[in-house]
Amino acid sequence: MERLPLDLLGAIDDLRKSRNAVILAHYYQEGDIQDVADFIGDSLQLARAAQKTTADVILFCGVHFMAETAKILNPGRIVLVPDMKAGCSLADACPAPLLQRMKDKHPAAKVVSYINCTAEVKAISDIICTSSNAERVVNSFPADQELIFAPDRNLGQYVAKQTGRAMHLWPGTCIVHETFNERKLVELVSRNPGARVVAHPECEPTLLAQAHFIGSTSALLEYVRVTEAPAFIVATEAGILHQMKKSAPGKNLIPLPGMDENCACNECPHMKRNTLEKMYLALRDLEPRLEMDEGLRLRALAPLEAMMALG
Repeated sequence: MERLPLDLLGAIDDLRKSRNAVILAHYYQEGDIQDVADFIGDSLQLARAAQKTTADVILFCGVHFMAETAKILNPGRIVLVPDMKAGCSLADACPAPLLQRMKDKHPAAKVVSYINCTAEVKAISDIICTSSNAERVVNSFPADQELIFAPDRNLGQYVAKQTGRAMHLWPGTCIVHETFNERKLVELVSRNPGARVVAHPECEPTLLAQAHFIGSTSALLEYVRVTEAPAFIVATEAGILHQMKKSAPGKNLIPLPGMDENCACNECPHMKRNTLEKMYLALRDLEPRLEMDEGLRLRALAPLEAMMALG
C-alpha cells in the first residue's frame, strides 16, 4: 500500500499552492474536508465560486454533477474529483433519453432542471435551478407557460405549492431526504419542547408540513444562526451540522435520523466517498480529471447561464 504523508493537511496545502489550485467543498462533506476547503457552500454558491475562480486547478469535493458544473463553467481549467464514484441518486434517476421522452410528450413545455442532474440533462433543459432560487426561476416564466420540472419530485412539489404553478414533475428523489420519517420527527419534537424544525425542500411533503423553516442548505444555516431558539431539529444531510455548530455555538442541534436509527441513513454515501487521502492524491497526480465533450459543454452551459442571469 502506498505510503501517504503523515501531515496530510500540510501536504494538501503545499500542493494547493504549487498547483495554483482552489478547493471547493459542499456543506455535506466531512468536517475535516470542509475545514481545509477554500470555499464551502451549497450548489448555487459553489457554482458561482467556480464561475469566478482564477485558479488553474479546481478540486471539487462534492459529487460528480457538481464537478461537471465546474467544468462547464471553466473549460480551460483542470477539474479534479477526489473520487469519480461520488455520484448522486437524483442525477442517476433521470437519464437524459427518458427526460427527452417527457419533452416529446409536452412539446410546448419549457424544462426547469434542478442542478442535481447530469450534463446531458442540463443540455436538454431550458434553465437550471437550485433549491436556493427554484421559486425565482419558475416565476421567471409567464404564468401560462407549461413547465417540466426535473429531477426532484419533492422540490418540484414544494415549488409548485409556493408559486401556485402546475408543473409536470419527474419522479426522482434523494436517497437521504426520502428516508426521513415523520413519526420520528414528531417524537423528537415531543421530547424537545421549543425546538424549531428546519428542513430541506428535498424532504417528503408530509415532513415539510411539520417544519418551521424550509430552505436550501445555506438558508438553513443562516436561519439557525440568527433565530433565537434553544434547539433545532435538522432535516437534511448531517454534514451541515459541522458548519451549524461553528456559526451557532451553544445551540442544541439535533439531526433527524433516517427510518433506521442504527444506520447512517441521514448521510449521503456518495458525498462521504471523498477523503483527505483522496484529495491529496488528486492534487499530487492531477487525477481523476473530469473531461467533457465541447459540444455537450456548450449545450449544458446555456441553461446554466440563463440561471446566472437571473442574479
